[in-house]
Amino acid sequence: MEHAIVRHDWTHQQVKALFDMPFNDLLFKAASVHRENFNPNEVQISTLLSIKTGACPEDCKYCPQSGHYKTDFERERLMEVEKVVEQARAAKEKGATRFCMGAAWSDPKDRDMPYIEKMVQEVKELGLETCMTLGMLDNQKAHALKEAGLDYYNHNLDTSPEYYQQIITTRTYQDRLNTIDNVRDAGMKVCSGGIVGMGEQAADRYGLLMQLANLDQQPESVPINMLVKVKGTPLEDVDDLDHFEFIRTIAVARIMMPKSYVRLSAGRTAMNEQMQSMCFFAGANSIFYGDKLLTTENPEADADMMLIKKLGMNPEKREDYSDEAVAASLSSKVADKATSELFYEA
Repeated sequence: MEHAIVRHDWTHQQVKALFDMPFNDLLFKAASVHRENFNPNEVQISTLLSIKTGACPEDCKYCPQSGHYKTDFERERLMEVEKVVEQARAAKEKGATRFCMGAAWSDPKDRDMPYIEKMVQEVKELGLETCMTLGMLDNQKAHALKEAGLDYYNHNLDTSPEYYQQIITTRTYQDRLNTIDNVRDAGMKVCSGGIVGMGEQAADRYGLLMQLANLDQQPESVPINMLVKVKGTPLEDVDDLDHFEFIRTIAVARIMMPKSYVRLSAGRTAMNEQMQSMCFFAGANSIFYGDKLLTTENPEADADMMLIKKLGMNPEKREDYSDEAVAASLSSKVADKATSELFYEA
């Protein structure tokens, strides 16, 4: 079998042809590409903490943190550094190797930067990879975060350029691409993906993946989110996306971005064990793990670990992250948990 090469010249027609493949053929192709580039039985585990919640000036129609919509989320100030480090320590003990910090901002202000930089430095000292999502970044702030030790910066494209204006009007698609350029210029890794199930057409899913794959350098991490409908947001009544279409999106992302981590992100609580397993088979090899994914629910950490164990998979280890104690503690947790309690919770 020929090894998958990283391409940056995908056309709409080529992406459509992948989506149109018979389901079993598509999954086989995606699984084959995945095996060429990754250990198929390892999953990278990240934990995401909201370090500042609510009252965001952006009008993203899917987001309960937008100040434009009436939802139940209260505004919270930027968390103190020590509280963030405490959460990072707990995440590491539960098996996470990457700790992501998110703030509901259009962009970080100068007055916030010293606190943010301190968070990065202290989380990094715990031996965790660091990731942040803080909105738009100019070149200067991107370099400051890199200097502090930030490994990854998350900035999603959300959807296709054509559908984007239906979802967000307070910043442009080009603004997002500029932020990704600034992150790259500073020497950080890029985490960028999107959300499906926002009422878009299939062509918009093709367009999103094309934009990501055709970047000069593909993102190291590609989160694929399934919309979590929140009361009070404009998308609360949108039709559900067919689960097979979601799995197809994961498979096509894997084929188009063979070297990237494809992450199951928001929306996993609506996925039973069988659907998540199909996503892993189709090439997803990273999950967000823990109680909350910013402000949306995430499956219970122990249930995640049970599923990973049930599939004969293991959490990925960082090469510079020697953590036998965590591995032993996870194994004993799984062994101690009555399997009957979680086995049929699908």
